[in-house]
Amino acid sequence: MKYCFLFSLIIATQMMVSCQTKNENNNKVLVVGTDAEVNFQNFCLGCHNDKKSSFVDRTWLWGSGREDLYKSIKLGRVAHGMPGFADGMSDTTIYALVDYILSLDTMVPLGEDEDIANQDGVVDSEDQKFRVDTVVEGLEVPWGLEFLPNGDLLISERKGELLRFTKNGDLQQISGLPPIKAAGQGGLLDLELHPGYEQNGWLYFAYSSPNEKKSSLANTAIMRARLSGNTLVDKERIFKAMPETNKRHHYGCKLEFDGEGYLYFSVGDRGDRDRNPQSLDNHCGKIHRIYDDGSIPVDNPFVGQKDAMPSIYSYGHRNPQGVCMHPETGRIWTDEHGPKGGDEINIIEPAKNYGWPVISFGINYNGTTFTNDTARAGMEQPLLYWVPSIAPCGMTFVKGDRYPNWRNDILTGSLRFEYLHRVVLNGDQVVRQEKLLEGIGRVRNVEMSPDGYIYVAVENPGKILKLIPVE
Repeated sequence: MKYCFLFSLIIATQMMVSCQTKNENNNKVLVVGTDAEVNFQNFCLGCHNDKKSSFVDRTWLWGSGREDLYKSIKLGRVAHGMPGFADGMSDTTIYALVDYILSLDTMVPLGEDEDIANQDGVVDSEDQKFRVDTVVEGLEVPWGLEFLPNGDLLISERKGELLRFTKNGDLQQISGLPPIKAAGQGGLLDLELHPGYEQNGWLYFAYSSPNEKKSSLANTAIMRARLSGNTLVDKERIFKAMPETNKRHHYGCKLEFDGEGYLYFSVGDRGDRDRNPQSLDNHCGKIHRIYDDGSIPVDNPFVGQKDAMPSIYSYGHRNPQGVCMHPETGRIWTDEHGPKGGDEINIIEPAKNYGWPVISFGINYNGTTFTNDTARAGMEQPLLYWVPSIAPCGMTFVKGDRYPNWRNDILTGSLRFEYLHRVVLNGDQVVRQEKLLEGIGRVRNVEMSPDGYIYVAVENPGKILKLIPVE
């Protein structure tokens, strides 16, 4: 859906009549427009999106009144990842923004985007024509996708449900999940089959695991289990990130086995930006490497180092929600959410520091700065970064022969701008980029099926799409 009150962020920024406001630290500057609509586009849509329930369905988490919204914007909801804007916005500016948000339900939505495909239903991308087939409907936030050897598709719903979509078109629920803290960005996350699944039956899944005694605390965990019909059995939790926290954002977590049988996965910084990513004594803001049973490889880079978590493979990450192996080189690549600007693609190397938050190409969501550095000695530069943020989620390399002109390209979803993003590579170098399926919805994941097709998960309304190549 397109809304008549939306303009592009670039145009809005150029049109902004702005002033600069310094906070009490005198080193953070927030550029605030005088127009509430421009401020809404510049400071709200990056996280909330124009289809967020609070902007469309009028579903509010902390009260629906003018004063409730004012308080949320001014003070923030830190545990849920929303910053406060008191340092840079005056009360008058905040109230104007509140009034604009409350007026949005009077906006008239336009029709579905008719430019995705031509009259024959064929999408003409730069290098590959394809059709889009809707495979599964009736979902909410489909997070993980994994194909069983018999062709059934496993789908994790972030709200804490594991579903099986059968070859016959039935959508069945799988029981036996552990306790899950499904709140904020937490819930049931990624899925991954063991490389030897047909022999050992191990299914791996990531989730936000609550503390057994104090359920308000949680962190990312990984469990493996086997399927007996539609029930999980032989469950073993093989990893739990520490420390636990009551914050509800930046869990990670994507899973990927490499060609040697190591399991790589991401854990976000869990909202403790200034401590977790640069400290080795915790699991947060890291890429980890373990064996399939959760044990630690002896050649992990920080094994034996005092006050370092032995599962850590690299550090200085914010919230990687794409982890995948290059089909030819076998190296692990990630995509990662930046703040307001500064999303990244990285090639992961052992013991490397990827810089967050000491270096970044982004700023805080409320427009203030937290670092003046985009590079520093001893810290890795991203292979690619995006400003403004596209909010990349999910990530896969195109493999096989069905899309010959896309082979070895990266596909990732854009949550913010609602399209599938293609990154064209020459070896390890980015040569160009392409937006696919613009306006399709918030793309949560993209995966390759064993028979070589691309599947795309879109949220709210949740559905699974299949891209069928056309000669």
